[in-house]
Amino acid sequence: MQKAAIIYGSSVGNTRFVAEKVHAVFPDADLIAAETADIEKLKDYHFLIMGTSTWGVGQIQDDFETFVEKFLTLDLSDKTIALFGLGDQQTYPDTFCDGMGKLYELLEGKKPRFIGQWPADDYDFSESKAFKNGMFVGLPLDEDNEPDLTDGRIAIWSEDLKEALEKQYQTEASKKSDNH
Repeated sequence: MQKAAIIYGSSVGNTRFVAEKVHAVFPDADLIAAETADIEKLKDYHFLIMGTSTWGVGQIQDDFETFVEKFLTLDLSDKTIALFGLGDQQTYPDTFCDGMGKLYELLEGKKPRFIGQWPADDYDFSESKAFKNGMFVGLPLDEDNEPDLTDGRIAIWSEDLKEALEKQYQTEASKKSDNH
């Protein structure tokens, strides 16, 4: 696998906890807290898994928001990005995982390749900025109400990511061999 990192912003520890679970599936990836991320070093990464929780009225986690402002100065057109977000679909059904949706919207203009979209089946929410074209832009998790579903969702999502990365690698290898 190309150089990868899992970058997360966590205020109370839930997003860090989930990032560690994702890291267990991608042990070769570097696990980086947004507050300590070195933006210049991120230029060397090809695959980024980014995770944020939702705070206030659908806001990105504070450390992650600060990180993203700097991160957006990079050229992301050669990056593959997968997102995961934490939200509370029972208490905040109208802003469920909006932090992930806002992160997607910020990154989208920089033209990275997004993978890891997730179906809305088995979720009970009324609105989400992370829900676009009938799918979530990444993996939504509800550690407040459905922590028992997190491991299974991460396992399936991670396999989807690995398949997408393998297809991307094969496509890139094919293009390189066609050019020689």
